[in-house]
Amino acid sequence: VQLQASGGGLVQAGGSLSLSCAATGFVFRLNAMGWYRQAPGKQRELVANIDSGTLLIKGSTKYADSVKGRFTITRDNAKNAVYLQMNSLKPEDTAVYYCKADISGDPYDYGKDYWGKGTLVTVSS
Repeated sequence: VQLQASGGGLVQAGGSLSLSCAATGFVFRLNAMGWYRQAPGKQRELVANIDSGTLLIKGSTKYADSVKGRFTITRDNAKNAVYLQMNSLKPEDTAVYYCKADISGDPYDYGKDYWGKGTLVTVSS
């Protein structure tokens, strides 16, 4: 299984970007998915997380306080994908963004974490 992330780039403050991440390879069950970021000289931090939900109920979400109201995480289970819509971007959002997915390979597998390679988001002031 691999995670392929895309969508980073350069944007001016106040602008928007959308990140995508899809799991390729065999996925029996896609559990929680999330986005993390790491700015230069700082530790990697959680940006947003979304759990698997059910057929009728969307997965619950969690956001870092710094992005609440500006970022939205969604997922498409049919595509094994997770997305991050980032609005009202600030220079402090500049970082490498990584997607993470908890994936089970069979019915008895509780799941393990997979990470994408990261995509750079640069917000200019």
